[in-house]
Amino acid sequence: MYVVALTGGIGSGKSAAAKIFAELGVPVTDLDVISHELTAANQPLINDIAANFGKSYITPEGALNRAAMRQLVFKDATARAKLNAILHPAIYDEAIKQLNHNAQAPYQILAVPLLFDSPRYLPHINSILVIDCDEKTQIERVKQRSQLPESEIINIIRAQTPRKKQLKLANDVIENNENIEKLREKILLIHQKYINTCILSKTIS
Repeated sequence: MYVVALTGGIGSGKSAAAKIFAELGVPVTDLDVISHELTAANQPLINDIAANFGKSYITPEGALNRAAMRQLVFKDATARAKLNAILHPAIYDEAIKQLNHNAQAPYQILAVPLLFDSPRYLPHINSILVIDCDEKTQIERVKQRSQLPESEIINIIRAQTPRKKQLKLANDVIENNENIEKLREKILLIHQKYINTCILSKTIS
């Protein structure tokens, strides 16, 4: 089982990259997707979240109020740690289940937004791919996508692993300061690299 961890800061283009890999037939396990599924209406974790944070962080439909929670956890480290303690074990269990399910694929993607703050995933990965862009581009993309104020976006960026550290720890980096077609071209190249790596690995073994 060859697993490539896909990571990068907010607005870097991780989700777009994951979608392109999926279009190429590569299995993608995305922790953001799993998180959304586990905090949807009436899921078991909702009761724990309500008990720890109060019902104001739950929507009338019974799902996590993501906007309210985001404002809280990116300015309160204690609240962020408390939320992580609820979410991360369940997300991890589901992620490992999906990775094992796709074990026969030549390689697969594990999309981990906060990989370098999530050491529990490191034993399961073979390579780290960072999607990177400059901070100005990050801010503009998140503004367009989420309509968040710039101050809140900057708080989120500051709470994440610094770009320099991500780039230093990466095995591969894709610069994503341009458009989706340029990103697609770069992913096609690295997709072939991963395929060749897996073929070589099987040949040697």
